[in-house]
Amino acid sequence: MALAADAQVPRRALRTRNRRGEGGHLRADILAAATDLLDHGDERAVTLRAVARQAGIAAPSIYPHFPGRPAIMLAVVREAFAELSGRLRAAVDAAGDDAEQCLYAACHAYLDFAAAHPERYRAMFGELAKPATTGDRATVNGTTGDRTTRDRTAGPGPASLGAEALRVLSGALADCVTAGRSASTDPCADAVALWIGLHGLAHQRTVSHAFPWPADLVRHFAASLSRLGPA
Repeated sequence: MALAADAQVPRRALRTRNRRGEGGHLRADILAAATDLLDHGDERAVTLRAVARQAGIAAPSIYPHFPGRPAIMLAVVREAFAELSGRLRAAVDAAGDDAEQCLYAACHAYLDFAAAHPERYRAMFGELAKPATTGDRATVNGTTGDRTTRDRTAGPGPASLGAEALRVLSGALADCVTAGRSASTDPCADAVALWIGLHGLAHQRTVSHAFPWPADLVRHFAASLSRLGPA
């Protein structure tokens, strides 16, 4: 049975069929449609029917690119983590040569991403189902599709999705150590602690809008978790 959200997604005109060798364009369109549904709703809005309507395709056209909804969501989350890592790197690069300011810039970029894309951020740290490869078959709009096709999305699995973003934080903290601005003896472990702090604050900001968050809170807890000296 289709979710109510399915009926709320207007069906676009069917897109022009890709020429041979252009299947990657359709895959990108499917991901863009799923991401848009997620950003303007929540994970429940991302159904195969809704994605197909949003992309302007027939639902069975999804299967050559994704074996099912879990594979689509995993690909969306992979892209989200890649965007987060890119934002952290860009923030560090733009902060200049001061190692401590680079670290603070990365922290603010992390929180800005979470605030700008709350549903995407929630999905990034939610329950990620692995793409089905058990040979089961599913019916969509009366058409049976084979789910044995493996997800063709190249990239890391759920367990290592945040590795690159963590490397950016760890590298920024290591630079603080090299510059004599941090007393950390294990930048990797302290970067994990910093990530946990950022994640906690990002979550609390989404559920406690009325709380009077101090303006310098990020600097305060980042300095403590990163073992930075006095500013």
